[in-house]
Amino acid sequence: MRGGMEALPPSAALSAIFLTLLAVLAFHLFSDYVRKWNRMKRIPGLSPTYPILGNALLFKPSGEDFFLQLIEFTTKCRDEPLMKLWLGPLPFIVLFHAETVEVVLSSSKHLDKSYAYKFLHPWLGTGLLTSTGNKWRARRKLITPTFHFTILMEFLEVMNEQTNILLEKWEKKVGKGPFNCFNDITLCALDIICETAMDKKVYAQSNSDSEYIRAIYKMSDLIHRRQKMPWFWPDFLFNTFGEGKEHDEALKILHTFTEKVIEERSCKTENAEEFNHSDSDSNSWRKKKRKAFLDLILSTTDEGGNKLSQQDIREEVDTFMFEGHDTTAASINWTLYLLGSHPDALKKVHEELDDVFGNSDRPATMEDLKNLQFLQCVIKESLRLFPSVPIFGRTLLEECHVGGFKVPEGVNAMIIPYALHRDPRYFPDPEEFRPERFSHESSSKMNPYAFIPFSAGIRNCIGQKFALLEEKVILSSVLRRFHVEAKQSRDELHLVGELILRPQNGIWIELHHRTE
Repeated sequence: MRGGMEALPPSAALSAIFLTLLAVLAFHLFSDYVRKWNRMKRIPGLSPTYPILGNALLFKPSGEDFFLQLIEFTTKCRDEPLMKLWLGPLPFIVLFHAETVEVVLSSSKHLDKSYAYKFLHPWLGTGLLTSTGNKWRARRKLITPTFHFTILMEFLEVMNEQTNILLEKWEKKVGKGPFNCFNDITLCALDIICETAMDKKVYAQSNSDSEYIRAIYKMSDLIHRRQKMPWFWPDFLFNTFGEGKEHDEALKILHTFTEKVIEERSCKTENAEEFNHSDSDSNSWRKKKRKAFLDLILSTTDEGGNKLSQQDIREEVDTFMFEGHDTTAASINWTLYLLGSHPDALKKVHEELDDVFGNSDRPATMEDLKNLQFLQCVIKESLRLFPSVPIFGRTLLEECHVGGFKVPEGVNAMIIPYALHRDPRYFPDPEEFRPERFSHESSSKMNPYAFIPFSAGIRNCIGQKFALLEEKVILSSVLRRFHVEAKQSRDELHLVGELILRPQNGIWIELHHRTE
């Protein structure tokens, strides 16, 4: 080569290019980090905050301790419009006032979930909960019809049947002292979502020690712990030095369960179509009932006419199996706890149930449930005090003004319904259980972003009508038959705010027949 220089071998040239690109990327990331650090200095935050690690060393590892910390922070900053914290190199603004929450949730721009949701991807993929952009819009449009009012009406039969199984289990516990009702209700909700959305009976209530439920709890704990530890964000470090093995074991159980549901439903659908096509007698094949969520997913094609891949199907099924039972079960449990702790409210619920049903033990109808207005107020007040999803996050996709501060693009917004729902401006004596807050007259005056148990705006919870329907069915059936007495004080609940808000040691109640 001219000038006495020799050409680099191809491998060395590629290495040099790779290192150069890596250096450019590192410089860009560091520059972005410094820029956000400087621009967010004025926003109230936690102390101490360290470079790169941020506030991560402050956070306690257990779900209970961390949640208490976070609520303590928001309580101290109640008079501030917002606060900031740094999870490693990632900046978050923490929102717990209706006015600042509205800026994010009312926007058609800030629809992407926050960075912390990436740790859900191994389990839920990029289904409806975690997807972004065009994929989210397409899936939302696809799934919305499965929650039409007429379809919800057809779900009633399943909800009533599975609730009756729960009642028969609880008959054996009447007058036998306190018991933990949390798992029983969770299994009932799992049976309901499998049969309504997947058209698959899994008989979860017959198995009091469900491996699937235990795997959900384990996975929730592992994901929540990892989200708070930036040093375990890289997969290699998490798998080598963290809890990667436990994560993979739980993941295998969860995916095996849903894959079995999908496979069995696929075979059933194919066999039904073959039978239907081969038999010309229309009376030989009973009229097709509602199209289950899974049927719709299995038959869906993209713009090119291709069916969804097995991975696409599984991520939507995994999302619905988790979101469709765990959040609802938690809400029912919290409602039973609160009614069992407040005899006056329980008496009003019993009186309303007697007015609607009389002495009948018939299954609930849509008209019955519509008339249970006070019970609906009770459910909403329970969701205010104990929102099933206590924390969720979005990514700000453009610069915006929040609470008087300019927040740069790319910052994560952490929204805390648990703290938001305790704003004394909208909920005087916020720790008091007062279902009357949600009477039509009172709630009509409320800021719509002061109470968001199902999120709000364009990306609100698609299944909220389903959830409220299921809660009314189960609670009305239980309370028509039983008098409930809670056996824990608030201090004994030990809240664990992970993916779902749960009590550390369950919900302990005692049942008696109402006639006793």
